[in-house]
Amino acid sequence: MQQEIKQPLIVIAGPTAVGKTELSLLLARRIGGEIISADSMQVYRHMDIGTAKLEAEKRREIAHHLIDILEPEEEFNVVLFQKLARQAVKEIAGRGHIPVVAGGTGFYIQALLYDIDFTETKEDPALRERLARMAREQGPQALHDRLREVDPQAAEEIHAHNVKRVIRALEFFSQTGKKISDHNRAERGRPSPYRFFYYVLNTDRAALYERIDRRVDAMMEAGLLEEVRALRARGLTRDMVSMQGLGYKEMLSYLDGERSLEEAVSVLKRDTRHFAKRQLTWFKRERDVRFLNLLDYGSDPQRLLEVILQDLAAARIREAGV
Repeated sequence: MQQEIKQPLIVIAGPTAVGKTELSLLLARRIGGEIISADSMQVYRHMDIGTAKLEAEKRREIAHHLIDILEPEEEFNVVLFQKLARQAVKEIAGRGHIPVVAGGTGFYIQALLYDIDFTETKEDPALRERLARMAREQGPQALHDRLREVDPQAAEEIHAHNVKRVIRALEFFSQTGKKISDHNRAERGRPSPYRFFYYVLNTDRAALYERIDRRVDAMMEAGLLEEVRALRARGLTRDMVSMQGLGYKEMLSYLDGERSLEEAVSVLKRDTRHFAKRQLTWFKRERDVRFLNLLDYGSDPQRLLEVILQDLAAARIREAGV
């Protein structure tokens, strides 16, 4: 029996500020690829600085997908990402190109690679509203504590500030009596519809934290505060999905008089470091992943590129640009 030929797909993942964007651009140029953003914030228009969005002119050089597709008032979630990413993969392959998925949202990448099924339960608006009201009145931590009681593993994987995912996990448990962490583990065991090559960039903690601090400083110099001020004037509030991203909620705390600007920047650096740590924890649990430590390659993106190209050549994936 002839073996099924699966669509090739390459993933460049890793913690924030590690260098995913640069490497994905180099790779896409060499293999005739197009880039699919696996970032939960870059989908939003008018939110460029805080999301570290690549300049539009560079995005025109290499086709990018799932960037600037929603207004900040709209909600984005893993189900919508999965749908749009699948469609982008199909369109890219139809042009004879190779999809390069680049980003740090591990849950989104997992949903695409393993075709995770999110249809087991239906939304329960009344329950969601009760839980959302609990988060507003008692704080996100109280809601997270409830999740920890019924599903400790999910509580480890979902940050308390990600109220929407905490609510989803509690809703799943309420409707099925099962832990969403067990469900997700079973889904991760599904065979992938893609022939994927999954790379996670990493470096030592001190080097990563230095990169993060430099990025935050560069964002402030580029006008992050002014970007958030304009979004606030537009009517956006911190309870919206778009404004819960790193950089936005911290600047809002300054604009709302809760912190000094210096304190807000310090908190942003701290929270970004914590976020990077959680990202790495997620990727270390994933299967079929190859970690590439920047220090092993002199932090040189060209050397990292050559490693990936060698893997692809060994797997007989044609390199269109070579």
